[in-house]
Parts: sequence; C-alpha cells; structure tokens
Amino acid sequence: MALASVMLVSCRQGELCIRSLGVVPDTGQDVTAAFRNALEQCQNNDVRLLRLEEGVYDFWPEDAVAREIFVSNTSSREECPSKVKHLGLLIEDMQDFTIDGGGATLMFHGKQTMIALIHSRNITLRNFHIDCLRPGGSEMVIEKAEAGEVVLRFKRDSWYEIGPEGQLELVGEGWKTEHPHCIEYDPQQDRMSYSGHWDQLHGSIARELEPGLVSFAVEDTDSYKVGNVITVRDRYRDEVGILNLENEDVTFEDVDIHYLHAIGVVSQFSRNVTMRRVHCEPREGSGRILSSSADFFHFSGCAGKVNVIDCRFSGAQDDPINVHGTYLRVEEIPAADQLRVRFMHHQTYGMQAFWPGDSVSFVSAQSLKTKAQALIKKVKRLNDYEVLLTLEKPVPACVTPLEDVVENLSWTPEVEIRGCRFTRTSTRGTLVSTPRKVVIENNDYIRTGMSAILISGDANGWYESGAVKDVLIRNNRFIDCARNGGHHGAVISIEPTNRTDDPACPVHSGIKIIGNSFETWGNDPVYAYSAGDVLMEGNVVTVR
Repeated sequence: MALASVMLVSCRQGELCIRSLGVVPDTGQDVTAAFRNALEQCQNNDVRLLRLEEGVYDFWPEDAVAREIFVSNTSSREECPSKVKHLGLLIEDMQDFTIDGGGATLMFHGKQTMIALIHSRNITLRNFHIDCLRPGGSEMVIEKAEAGEVVLRFKRDSWYEIGPEGQLELVGEGWKTEHPHCIEYDPQQDRMSYSGHWDQLHGSIARELEPGLVSFAVEDTDSYKVGNVITVRDRYRDEVGILNLENEDVTFEDVDIHYLHAIGVVSQFSRNVTMRRVHCEPREGSGRILSSSADFFHFSGCAGKVNVIDCRFSGAQDDPINVHGTYLRVEEIPAADQLRVRFMHHQTYGMQAFWPGDSVSFVSAQSLKTKAQALIKKVKRLNDYEVLLTLEKPVPACVTPLEDVVENLSWTPEVEIRGCRFTRTSTRGTLVSTPRKVVIENNDYIRTGMSAILISGDANGWYESGAVKDVLIRNNRFIDCARNGGHHGAVISIEPTNRTDDPACPVHSGIKIIGNSFETWGNDPVYAYSAGDVLMEGNVVTVR
C-alpha cells in the first residue's frame, strides 16, 4: 500500500522515481521486466518524467521483447536469416516523456538491442551511462613476438576459451565470435588500421601461460609490434546498439555510451533527432580502445533536422557518423501510374521506405543525375525486397526500368554537426549525403584512418543516396587524417560513384570549405570529383 501511495503521488505530479516501484540499482538482478512495467505505469498515468538513481541496472536478453524488425545497413538474409531483435529497454507509442538517469549505468548482458524507441514523439533520454559487462569487441595486447611465438595479454572483459585441439575462441555471455573482423591499434601513433593478424592467430595453436596470457605458435612474427592492441568483433550485425525507429523529436543528451553492439545508434525514418553531449568512448579507467562494433550514429532516411552537438567519438570499428537515404531500383512499370521498385544492397531491405504523400525523384544509376520527380499515392509491400508504388500521376516517360533508381526526397534531413571530436577510427569520420542544408563546423577530426569527411552518393554498390546542394564545412581542425588511404587519400573527399559524368552537370554542388586547419603528412586536403560550385577560402594547410 505504501509503494502504491508513493507511486500515485508521483504520478499526480507527472514524475515517477523508479525506486517507488521497488526497482533499485546494484542488485545484479535482471531489471528488464521491471523497467517495462515502470514504462507502462508512466504511459497509463500520464507520467512525463521517470527518474533513475546512480548505480548499476542490469538488463539480460532473456526477458527482452522479441520482435522482427528490418534495420538499414545491418545484415543480409545469408548473414543473418532472422530479423528478430531483442529489445532491452523499449519505449513505444509514448509522447512528451523523459528518462533522467541520475548518473545511472544501464549494464547490458548477452546480445540484444539495448534501447529501442518506436513510434513515439518528443522523447528525451538524459544523464546516464550505457555499457556491457562483456562487450562484443575483444581486445588483446601484444606482449611478445619473436622466435615463432606471439604472446597476447587479454583485457579483463575479453573472454576466451581454448579447445582440446588448441584453437582459441572469443566468447561472451551466450555467444562467441564466429565471423571475426580485426582492427589493430598502434598506441605510439594513436592510429587504428585494418589487420590480418587475428586470422593468423585464430588458425594457430594457442596455449594459456596464465589466466589472460596466451601464447600462439606463429612462424613469421616480423609484422607483429609489441604494445599494439588487436581488436576483434563479429562482422555480422544481428542486433542494434540503440534503435530510433519512426519517431519524431528524439533527444539524447549527457549520455555516455561505453559500448554499442553490432551497429551503433540507428535512426531510421525518424524526424528531428538531437544528440547533445553524447560521449561515445570507453569508460575512463577501463583500459579499452573499442566502444562500438561499427558506426556510432547512423541516420538512414531521416527528416526534419539532425543535430549532433558537442559529442565525442572514440573507438568505432566503422564510421562515427553516416547520414544518407536509400536508392531503390526501378524494376518494372506494370501500369501507367505504377512502379515496382527493389532494395538492392544485401544488408538493407525489408523496411518501410515510402508513405503516401511522399515526394520522390528518379535518378539515373549511371550518372546520378535527377531525371524527374513525382508524388506517391499508394504504397504496397510485395515482399521483403520489393515495393509497388502508385503515383499521383502517370510515371514520367523518361523513367527506364533497370537503369534508374528512386529516392524518397521527403525523408532527407538538414544536418548540423558542431563542436564534436572524432578520433580512433580506421575508417571515415563523417559521411553525409542529403540535398538539404548541411553545416559541419568547429569539430576536431584526429587521425581518422580514411577521409575525415566523405560526400559520396551511390546507386551501384551501397545504394546510399543522394546529391548534396548546400554544405558548409567551416572552422574544423583536421589532424593527420586519411593516412590509411581510400578516397584518393584526401582529408575531405567529394566522390560520388557515378559511372558516367557530364562536367557541365555535376552530381554535387554548393559546397563551401572555409577557414579550416589541415595538418597533413603530404596527402591532399580536398579531392573533388563531379562537384560544381565548390568554394575554398581561408583554409590553412600545414605539411608535417
């Protein structure tokens, strides 16, 4: 009776402390169901603020909500036939709601989609940490490499087992790494790069010298560098770190993300997303390098405005920020006003990509030039890969099946990336392709392996749309970026993948690169292909 009374008083005030429901931190017990109950109480009693308290709340996947969800840029049918996600903390069909963590740590176990927001509006998540007891990425320090032997020191939260035949497996809470991908970190150069060392070690005979210290029999040890850190994660993206699906006005602020599973924070067909003071980096004192198995922030088919303000990114095994739409190929014109279109990239399919009333453009896959525009009247999902679109008017005569693609213009966002720090990634820092206004300003890009900023657009590989029209890159610092190669070795690369080009009608335009500082080791600050109206002004280049 006392707990119910406290809860009702809190509800009348529009605020609920989760302790009033008997949920307390630091018990080591699974709180998944208890948090789900708390959210139901908030929804049913018009509670606008749920308060946590400092300490650790543990979430296990066994009691998570299992649901089939198709997520952009995750996995193919062959890689991961099941699209069932296990949603640990699920916020669904809610509005005008805030979770204040009070400095709490949400500790996730096993494989699961840690947090999912679905079909909600005006949601704020603030003031907490996200971590994993056993992260999906493993880390080992090279302690010895000589005389046919490599010795690795495993970090304390990188678990392993050695089988009777001497083969070592990386294991976790109910899982093991089956499709390893290796990135190596050189602490002397503070640089991450692709590595084949784990393939060699995984195929070698392993012997445990003491707990956490393992010797591998390796004939050729010349390429191993003592002190380097070998990081390994599974290539297959079976879950999502955080899923922001078809919401409006979502804000994360003052959130420290210490590890994200599979692919990081995926915002898919959401409108107005703000990430403010979100720090994606290993927990201080953990000794870790990795904090994500792939991208940190991935925005696919979003609208309104994407704001990434005063955030930090360190330790991704892929791009910290990627903003794009998705091209679908025109397969057939079955009726005068209808198109059958198809998802083309094997890791992006099944999701709803169109709604009645959306504006679309038809684009040549070869030249990436826009040929026509139209409005959608009806949308019918045919299967996981194909969609039937009925237009308000007949299909434009210039549209050619199997040669053209369609882009949803209604789901393209403005983007602002300001005051952020990017470091310790082997790939790019920021990818952006949207026709709306983009501002990338006052950021630090430090030793990104490939281009710090890439503006691409692609209807032949990843099928990530589209052409930019208004991009301002101003007052950023680029320090030692793009030394791993790729994208012509340029710090900023404007590089659409069109196969035919008309210099009089470039793919990208309206790009201003102003007042930036480039510290390079001789590679080009900027590479531009099929880009018109590019202004470069007041930039300072220092060659070391």
